[in-house]
Amino acid sequence: MTVRPKPDALIWLLLSALVIGLDQWSKAWVLTSLPEHVAVPVIEGFWNWYRTYNTGAAFSFLANAGGWQIFVFGALAVGISSLLAFWLSRTARADWRQALPYSLVIGGALGNVLDRFMHGHVIDFVQWYWRDYYWPAFNVADCAVVGGAIGIAVFGLLDGKRGQKAG
Repeated sequence: MTVRPKPDALIWLLLSALVIGLDQWSKAWVLTSLPEHVAVPVIEGFWNWYRTYNTGAAFSFLANAGGWQIFVFGALAVGISSLLAFWLSRTARADWRQALPYSLVIGGALGNVLDRFMHGHVIDFVQWYWRDYYWPAFNVADCAVVGGAIGIAVFGLLDGKRGQKAG
């Protein structure tokens, strides 16, 4: 009889906590160190620190909806994070290709939820641009969510192709 280890990648939630901590620390730095809506060049012609606020979701979606969106986005983030944490509990601890992206999404989503409930908006401060083309400002939590989502998609596709070849 082969004994299989019980799936339990919940230890990866420590990475989520690290993302939340780094996100909140960076936003505290922004609030005490950067002026509002003033570009502070980091790399001329490409990157500024730029403190701004987002009351909506990605790319300011529903930013002017009157406030109800804070609760909807908060509930969505908590719900999705709970589902991902449940999936982590059923994932093998060593399966980093699944655990890493889930943990990043959880940390990023909850980092922005904290902002929404503490400030009524998300604090963004990284601004990339080229000539007159500006990418919407973002933060550490946004990077974690996007990186995690890309990881879920890429590793899901790669694992799916591996399964097809094996079958």
